[in-house]
Amino acid sequence: MNLRFACLVAAILMGSQVMSWSQGDTLYLDLKGTIRLAQSDAPDVLIAKTAFKNDFWRYQSFLADYRPQIVLNATLPNLNRAIDQIDLPDGTVNFLERSFMNNNVRVTLQQGITATGGRIFAGTGLERIDIFPNDFTDRQNSYLSNPFFLGYNQPLFGFNELKWDKRIQPLVFEEASKAYSEDMEQVAYQAANLFFDVLFAQLNLQAAIRDKTNADTLYTISQGRFEVGRIAETELLQIELSAMRANADLAASQLSLQTSTEELRNFLGIQKAVAFRLKPPSDLPQVQIDGQTALAYAKKNRSDMTTFARRLEESNQQVAFAKANNRPSLDLSLSFGLSQTSKDLSDAFRNLLDQERVTLGLSMPIADWGKSKSRLKIAESNQDLTELEVSQDRVNFEREILVKVQQFDLVRDQVNLALRSYDVSQKRLNLTRSRYRIGKIQVTDFNIAIQEEAAGRQAYIQALRNFWLAYYDLRQLTLYDFEEGRPLVRDAKDIPKN
Repeated sequence: MNLRFACLVAAILMGSQVMSWSQGDTLYLDLKGTIRLAQSDAPDVLIAKTAFKNDFWRYQSFLADYRPQIVLNATLPNLNRAIDQIDLPDGTVNFLERSFMNNNVRVTLQQGITATGGRIFAGTGLERIDIFPNDFTDRQNSYLSNPFFLGYNQPLFGFNELKWDKRIQPLVFEEASKAYSEDMEQVAYQAANLFFDVLFAQLNLQAAIRDKTNADTLYTISQGRFEVGRIAETELLQIELSAMRANADLAASQLSLQTSTEELRNFLGIQKAVAFRLKPPSDLPQVQIDGQTALAYAKKNRSDMTTFARRLEESNQQVAFAKANNRPSLDLSLSFGLSQTSKDLSDAFRNLLDQERVTLGLSMPIADWGKSKSRLKIAESNQDLTELEVSQDRVNFEREILVKVQQFDLVRDQVNLALRSYDVSQKRLNLTRSRYRIGKIQVTDFNIAIQEEAAGRQAYIQALRNFWLAYYDLRQLTLYDFEEGRPLVRDAKDIPKN
C-alpha cells in the first residue's frame, strides 16, 4: 500500500472524535469481514433462505407423489332418522319413516406408476348397517366385508403427468438451489458496494478535515501578508473563499458519511446505532481469470443453464399435453376383490365371494371446429419460439461472461495507474503548499494542486471500488471463488430449511 495512503487510512481509524453523530459502538471491518457479516444476518439473506425453504418443501411434496400413499376413510357413524321417499316393488312411490345407522371403514394403499401414468391400489374394508325398529320393521343389523381388493387404473393414449413432472420438477429444485447461491453472491456484491460508499465518505471526511485545517492556516498566514502589503486584497479574498468552501465541504462530507453508514447498517441488519471504521482493500488478489475457464464454471454452476433446460422441457410438455387432447383417450379400470355379507361379523369373513370389475371409458372429440388442432399448433409454435429464445439467451449468457472477464483485466490495470497518479498528486500538493507558505507561487497554483490531489484520491478509491465490484460480479456470474479456488454453489442439504 502507498505510504501516504496508509497514513490517511490510519488517520481515519484513529479519528473517531470528529464523528459527533456516531455515539454507538464502533465496528472495525475490512471488505471480507463486511461480506461475511452480510451473508450471515442480512435481511436479504433471510429473504433468500425463506424463498429456498418454500422451494424445498414444494419439492418434498412432489417427491411424495411417487411414494406409496396409505389412506384411511371412515364414516363413524352415519345416522339417518327421517321420512324419505321410497320406491316400492309395485312401482309406486311412498313416504316412509326410516331409522338406520351406517358405519364403514376402509384402508387403501395406492401407488402411481411413472412409466405409464397409471395408479395401482390395494386395500381392505368393512361396513355395518343397523336398522332401528319401528312400526314396520324389527331391529336388524348386517355386515359387508371386503377383506382384500386390488385394482389398477390406467389412462390410455392420455397425458402422463407423472412422467413429465419427474423430468421437470428436479430441474425446478436444482434451479432454486443455484438461485439461492446466486442470491448469496448478490448479497456479497451489494455489501461490497455499500462498503465502498462508507469508505469513500470516510476518506472524503478525513480529507475535508485536513483541507479545512490547511485552509484556516493559510488564511491566517495570508491575513498577515496582506497587512504588510505583500499580497493583494483579491488574493486574500480568494483564500478566504477557499476557507469557506472547506467548511462547506466538511459539513457535506459528514452528512454523506452519516447517510452511507445508515445504509450499510440497515443492509447488515444491525438494529442499534453503530459507526464503521473500514480498512481499504488495497491488497488485490493475484488471480488470473481465463475467459473460457470462467465460462465453464458459469455453465456448471449457474442456474441459467438449468433454467434453459427447464424451459425446453416445459415447452415439450405443453406439446405433449396438446397432442394427448387432440386424439381419443381411453380409461381402463380393473379391480379384483373378495367380499361377503352376513348378519354376524364372523360369518361375513367366511365363504368369500369373488368381486371383479372391468371398465373401459372412451372420450373422443368428434366436432370441436378445429379447437384441439389450434391448441396443438399454438403449443408447437411456442415450442419453436422457446427454442429460439433459449438459443439466443445462451449466446447472451456466454458473451456476458467473456466481456466481464475482459473488463476485469482492465480494471486491475486502472488500480495501479490510479495509485501512481494519487501518489504524484500528493507529492505535488505538499510541495505546492510549502512553496506557497514561503511566497514562491500564487494562490491559483495552490488551489489547482488541491483539486488535483482530491481528484487523484477519488480516482484511486473509485478504481479500487471498480476492481472489487468487478471481482464479486464475476463471482456471482460464475459461482466460483477464483481467489480460493472453490465453487460457491451451496449444497441443498446444507441450506437451512427451518
